[in-house]
Amino acid sequence: MAKGTLNKVLLIGRLGSDPEIRVSPGGTAVANFSIATNESWKNKEGEQQERTDWHRCVVFGITVEKFIEPYVKKGTLVSVEGQLQTSEWKDKEENERLSTKVVVSPFGGIQILSSAGGGENYDSSAGMDQTPKISEENTSQAKENHSADMDQTPKTSEDNTNQVTEDDLPF
Repeated sequence: MAKGTLNKVLLIGRLGSDPEIRVSPGGTAVANFSIATNESWKNKEGEQQERTDWHRCVVFGITVEKFIEPYVKKGTLVSVEGQLQTSEWKDKEENERLSTKVVVSPFGGIQILSSAGGGENYDSSAGMDQTPKISEENTSQAKENHSADMDQTPKTSEDNTNQVTEDDLPF
């Protein structure tokens, strides 16, 4: 590797079609798909302009089986991280061609940001129920504490043992 170089790509876009999934002769799962990214700006006349770029992506291995095949469909918003790779090939007329694709990193190289349907966030828990469980005890305690929360005076450490302070926050 040449010193001082980096080949890294990060894209956020929507799939233009369902991924093409196959298995290589060696038994490795391979998924190919294209994502669209958009750029918009105003020209000198103040008119809104927009350009869409399409990016070919390829994913290998267990990521295809666990994430791409069951969850990624046409329209899914994804974040893709990987490396650019350019290949040379010949078309039917024996003309030399070049194609560039993003080879997605094997660990954490793709994240599903929303389903194909639109705005709702993707639940990365894969079916685990994440709704908070509210017992009667917690509900009555919350009602009692609601009026106390409106009071902005600092509490002593004895009164405030289970509350998060600004010093506890990592940001």
